[in-house]
Amino acid sequence: MEGKVSRPADERPAGAAARSHLTSRAAILAIVMCAIALSLAYPVREYVAQRREIAELRHQERVAQQQVEELALRKQRLGDESYIKREARRRLHYCMPGEKCYVVLDGNGATGKQDPQAASGRTPPWYATLWRSVEAADRR
Repeated sequence: MEGKVSRPADERPAGAAARSHLTSRAAILAIVMCAIALSLAYPVREYVAQRREIAELRHQERVAQQQVEELALRKQRLGDESYIKREARRRLHYCMPGEKCYVVLDGNGATGKQDPQAASGRTPPWYATLWRSVEAADRR
């Protein structure tokens, strides 16, 4: 038995012990890192969602503030008598006493004679088109 030399467990080749020890450490480290990542995933997702919601609410606040400013300006204008008169003339076609007002109905200021080309360019109402198609189908 002199040819066989027994080695204690501490004196194994360096590569074998280091590999098994390193892989178990790496596995434990990987498990710990996954646990940390999983435990942080939900709070980070909620944080991002809340930041997005805050940004959206700030945008809505700016839009509402603009609307308030526009309405305040409109309220101020409606308190002005000259603005009210101007709008009454423009929208409601009011005339002041002693004024002669004219209303042009065709919108282009023509003399009242209709242009035959303009009249032919108009599309007939839907029911006229429908009735013509029914008559055409009945003839065949």
